Parts: sequence; structure tokens; C-alpha cells
Amino acid sequence: PLIFGSLAATYVGPAFSIGFVGKGYEKGFVFLVIGLAYAVQNIFVALLVAPRLRALKDCHTLGNVMCQKYNKTCQILAGIISVGLCALFASVMIKAGGSILTGVFNLPLWSAMILVGGITTLYTTFGGLRASVVTDAFQFAIFAILLPIIFFWILLFHSDAKPSLFAQQAVQMTANGWTSLGPWEIVGLITAFLLGETLIPPYANRALASKSTSVSRNGFMLAGLFSMIWFVVMLSLGLLASLKPEVSTQIAGLPVDDREDAVLLTLVQTTLPPGFYALLLVVLLSVIMSSLDSLLNAGAVSLTEDIFKPFIPISDEKALTLGRSATVLIAIAAAGGALMVPSIIEGLLRCYSIWAPAILPALMLGLWIKQPRPWAGILSMLAGSLSAVLLLVFNAKAPDKIPELTKIPVILPALLIAVIMYGLGHIVSRPTHVRKR
Repeated sequence: PLIFGSLAATYVGPAFSIGFVGKGYEKGFVFLVIGLAYAVQNIFVALLVAPRLRALKDCHTLGNVMCQKYNKTCQILAGIISVGLCALFASVMIKAGGSILTGVFNLPLWSAMILVGGITTLYTTFGGLRASVVTDAFQFAIFAILLPIIFFWILLFHSDAKPSLFAQQAVQMTANGWTSLGPWEIVGLITAFLLGETLIPPYANRALASKSTSVSRNGFMLAGLFSMIWFVVMLSLGLLASLKPEVSTQIAGLPVDDREDAVLLTLVQTTLPPGFYALLLVVLLSVIMSSLDSLLNAGAVSLTEDIFKPFIPISDEKALTLGRSATVLIAIAAAGGALMVPSIIEGLLRCYSIWAPAILPALMLGLWIKQPRPWAGILSMLAGSLSAVLLLVFNAKAPDKIPELTKIPVILPALLIAVIMYGLGHIVSRPTHVRKR
């Protein structure tokens, strides 16, 4: 139950709550189909990948896995990528939490982000993975109950929408949502949700830290099934908001990038009593913190195990001290990066576009190939991460040079490059056992 609750609390961050409500408001149930790719990924990991990870001995991070399957160079590369991506994911979480506090208390955004990041960093630094797992499970129990209650409360007592009108609105907005997306964009979104969060460091750490292979498998399976229910509830809240004119009126005055993320708070503020609104703020902050603490912990462990220890062997006691310092450093870096994060979903999709090409081909093929070759992993990780970053920078600096209808999402070419370079490295290098002999 703790592994399941912690996994669910980690992925149900601001994107899968605030962000999905905004997508439901704009595009109906389009993102239910896209979100199902994420659920399928969890089930796939549960059945085929998590047990293989848990069966490895003395592995605490993905870098440890890469070291066992390839060599120490791959471990260091995986560590650098893991720490960087944890910081980027954490930036999205800090930006979301800061935006909530800014909207409620009129704090400057920078001070609100410091407050959210500081509190989470404090208990993560001194509590480690155990504190992260236990608090995540507790927070998961709260929001998994409260947010569905809010949906049914609004639907039954504070909405003029009858079930038939709600169904009609859902069909119409979903149809309009599909027509607003190009074919490449749909393929890119499905690929991003299918692969973008696959075994990111917090999930991999839980698979490696679980009591047994069956616990790991069942935790991921339940988390995948729960995500299907969660997406339906969040998107339905967005559809309810689209039926309330006061919501549209209030968010119309916001910047375009902020409107989508303001739908849930505006819906509750204009519909429910102040007590419910205050309670929702607490729940949303716990949602964000439950994702943020897992990312900070995973990044700190990767920095210690995969980047520092390969060069300087240290005792567990010194490693713990280093890990605590790393937690603070990653939090500071994430807080600085949060100022450049666009909307929650957009920020998350950019992280997906880097993580999947950088790690997944080398990780998955390494787990399944009998004799994976070091240069295959090295070339795949370098080519996948660098190509994704360069393509994201190009798209950001020259968006008008690429026609919308032919714009291919970054994750697709970057994945293709990573797989090609893995094959090239596999051909030109010798198996590990031959090299050692």
C-alpha cells in the first residue's frame, strides 16, 4: 500500500490535477485518451520492467542499474541526466505551488516559490526516502478522497448542468478538441505520456526500494489503474467549469499562459463556500509537495551514488551528509529554473521530451539484451539528451520557421536518434565480457 500510495501521490502532481482540469475546460475528454497512454505505461512497467529492476542486487538508482548492465561511464552519464531532469521536473512543481500561494495571498512569485520549495526541502532533507514515501501516502489519501467529493458536490448541488447537458457538452468539446490538434501533435502527446515519465528517478527508486518483486509489480499495477479513474474526475471538473459563465469571465483577464492553470481554483472559488476553497488550497499544495519531495530525494540520491561515489568512495554516513546537501542544492537550482517555466502541462511535456530519449532506449534495451555493450549505452544517452535539448531550443527561438501542420514533436526525432545511435554503438563495440577478458 505504501508503494502504491507513494507512486500515485508522486505522479498526481499539479499537471495531473490542475493541468488536467484546464485541459478538460479547453478540450473536453481529449486528454483522457492521451492520459490512458500513461496508465498503459504503468501497467507495462508493472508486468515487465519493475520486477526485472527489483531483481537486480545492490541497486539504489538507475545509475547503479546502468553500471551493472554497461559500465561506470554509463552510470555517471545516467546520474548527470537524472539529476538534471529531477531539477527540471522540480522547477515545474515549485512554479505551480508558487502560483497558488501568489493567487491567494498576493505574495511576490519569487517569495511564494521559496516558501513552497523551502518547506518541502526541509522535511525531505532530514527524512529522506522514508519521509517522502510516508508523507506521499498520507497526502494521497487526502486528495484522492477530497477532489472527487468536490466534483460530485458541484455537479449535484452547485451546477445548473443536468447530466444530459453535461454529456452534450462533453461530446461537443471533445470533438472540437480533436479537430484543434494536428496529427503529429496527437502522436507526440501520446508518445510523451507513454514514455515521458517511464521510470523517472522517483519511480525507479520506489521499484528498487520495494520489499520484493511482487510488491514492486503490484504497486505499479494499482497506480496505473488508479490513474484512469483520476483522469476522468479531473477532466470532468474542467467540463463543469466550462458550463459556468463566471469561470470564463474571471480567467479571461489573465495572461494566456496562466488561464488553463487557473480553472480549478476559479471553479471552486466561485462555487463552493470559503471553507472548501481553503481546504482545496491545502490539498493542492500537498499534491505539489508530494511530487516535489520525491524529485528532490531522487535527485540527491543520484548525485551521491552516480556522480560522486564513482570518483571518491565514501562511507554511508558521509554519503548521507552529502545527500542532504545535494537536496538543498537541487532545490535552489529548481527554484531558479521555476521562473522560466510556462504553463504546467507545457513545462512537463518539455521534461518528457528530454527524459525519454536520454534514458529509455539504453535502459530498456540493457534490461532485455543478454550482453549489452557500453558504447551503445553511452552513444544513446549522449545523442538522445543533446538532440532533445537542441531541438527544444530551436523550437523556442524560431517557432515561426516551422509550419504548424508539419511541426514534429521533439520527443519523436530525439527518440529515433537515440535508438539509431544505440544500434551503431552496439555494432562497433565488443560485448562487456569480451572487453574485460
